[in-house]
This record gives sequence, C-alpha cells and structure tokens, in this order.
Amino acid sequence: MNLIKYVEDQLLDISRIPEFSAGDTIIMSYKIIEGNKERVQDFRGDVLNIRGEGKNKSFTVRKISSGIGVERIIPFSSLNIVDIKVVKKGRVRRAKLFYLRKLSGKKARIKEATFSK
Repeated sequence: MNLIKYVEDQLLDISRIPEFSAGDTIIMSYKIIEGNKERVQDFRGDVLNIRGEGKNKSFTVRKISSGIGVERIIPFSSLNIVDIKVVKKGRVRRAKLFYLRKLSGKKARIKEATFSK
C-alpha cells in the first residue's frame, strides 16, 4: 500500500462534504476572515468541475452575480468550508463544464436529473 496515500487519508477528513458532481447546484457556506472579524457567507452556484485526488482535490463553483460570472476554486481540504448543501442534481454528459462560461441566459441552464423508480 502506498504510504503517502495512507497518511493523507488519516489526516484528511472529507467525510463532512456530501457527494456531488459536475452540473450540480450547491450552496456552500464559507468562513471569511477580515482582520479580527469572522463571518460566514453563502455562495450558491453550479459545480463546473472536480479535479485532483487526495489532499489536492478541489472543485470550481460558478454563479452569475449582477450579470457577471463569478467563479471560486475551493480545495476539499479547506478548513474555511462550514457547510455544503446540494440543492439540485444536474443532468450533464461532461465532467468539465467550461463551455458554460461562454453561454448566458437560458442556454446556460443545466437540466435537472430525474430518477425513475
């Protein structure tokens, strides 16, 4: 067994983060420290991609704020993540959704995944 991967798994606690994939809409509560003040800010957006493995794993979230696209790249191992909620599961055929950067309006929407019984 790879010793480095074993030690990383012991130190890294990703179990607090729910399962999500590219195309899902999430609300991420993120701790922001400004001087000696600390506050929690929600960031709601679509997951564009998930990259990396182990302690290097990160994801990109994109939202449109006042007509301007805002993206955040967040490592899974970040201690500033307070909470992540999956709002909607998206139905996409790609692992990387970078083409959404060029689209706007209705074209930039992601279809919601439906599950049949």
